[in-house]
Amino acid sequence: MRDVREAWARATARIVKWRQVPEVVQAVRSTAAATIAYVVALRLSPEPAPLTAPLTALLVVQVTLYATITNSVRRVNSVVTGVIIAIGFSVLVGLTWWSLALIILASLAVGHVVRVSEYVPEVAISAMLVLGVTQVGSTAWARVLETVIGAVVGLATNLFFAPPVWVSTAGESIEDLARRMRQLMLRVGEQASGRVPAALATVRLFEARRLDHDIVEVDAALRQAEDSLKLNPRVREGLLHRIVLRTGLDTLEICTVVLRVIARTLADLAKARDPEPLFEPETGATLERLLSEIADAVVSFAVLVTTDVSRSAESAEGRLAEQLATAGATRDKLAQLLLENVQRDAQYWHLQGAVLTEVNRILDELDTEHRTRRLLEELDRGAREQRERNPLLARMREKMLRPGLSRLRTFPRGRNRPGPPGRS
Repeated sequence: MRDVREAWARATARIVKWRQVPEVVQAVRSTAAATIAYVVALRLSPEPAPLTAPLTALLVVQVTLYATITNSVRRVNSVVTGVIIAIGFSVLVGLTWWSLALIILASLAVGHVVRVSEYVPEVAISAMLVLGVTQVGSTAWARVLETVIGAVVGLATNLFFAPPVWVSTAGESIEDLARRMRQLMLRVGEQASGRVPAALATVRLFEARRLDHDIVEVDAALRQAEDSLKLNPRVREGLLHRIVLRTGLDTLEICTVVLRVIARTLADLAKARDPEPLFEPETGATLERLLSEIADAVVSFAVLVTTDVSRSAESAEGRLAEQLATAGATRDKLAQLLLENVQRDAQYWHLQGAVLTEVNRILDELDTEHRTRRLLEELDRGAREQRERNPLLARMREKMLRPGLSRLRTFPRGRNRPGPPGRS
């Protein structure tokens, strides 16, 4: 009996894991939407094989609710526009090579005017298919009906197969990026202390440059998470969560750039001092300890900004404050040692001083007060843009967002941070 329970638990865990994979979720939801759309269209459309309905459902059902709604509107808009163009051409001319070329050109031009985005070719396709049939009127409106059916079914699919909130995936990506940054900082610190050959400085520089590709991947995961929060009735304070994650990633991106500059500075210093060590023993050991403390702070910062997922804001905040205080004391010691070194030998003061400047930049970016100011600025900017676009909707959102803003303004106390958004 115990073996059966364990097997059931493992199977359940695998199902939950697969349910978080975007490709699996998308395949299940798209298949269900297309099948339902075809069944409905068989009953309502005069066409014997209304394949436009399942095709539309496949195109409009996206990984997030926001993307599904926007694709539905664009798809219906493109088909209706193409049908109207075809009806107009059918009244004036028949189907010839020159009329076909003219309708394609007109459809593509009008598609850009009506802003259907990636569905611009669909305007021309709809116009061509309708123009090429004998009974233009019946075929045209049948195509519109099937498109509407597919779009409606695609939207209704979200009621039965609710799109996940991808905040968890984005949070894991951000934390994983922070841990890779930590590992690189530790290796750079070992190099600075002379524990590894200075010749590896160029290798560390290449590793720092590769972090740029990691930033791109994390940004893609974050954009998906942002879309999953838009127009999602299960999520409160969606704007607040989007800004918290986005500003957190922006901070890590700045730290990545500064880390790359540190690696470049040490590589230049290694070439200039070869075969001597980069720093004197005590200075190198202090710099290694400082980079190790900053590396731990980077991970704590990532956990803090993804607190909506990890639910460990208070402990992460305490760790971050302690680590930044410790790193600040070590930074002061490093500054004193570098000053003494420069007084003895000022030949490489510009490179050694650059390392201290770059370390200060990372500490400043990780500072909680700096982050609070950044969050409030972004929230004010986002609210201002929303008021300009839609004043009525903005007032409604501000009323919903006000509790979160009041908690955010008391940040960095962990108990006052906003709670987690909805999960799936």
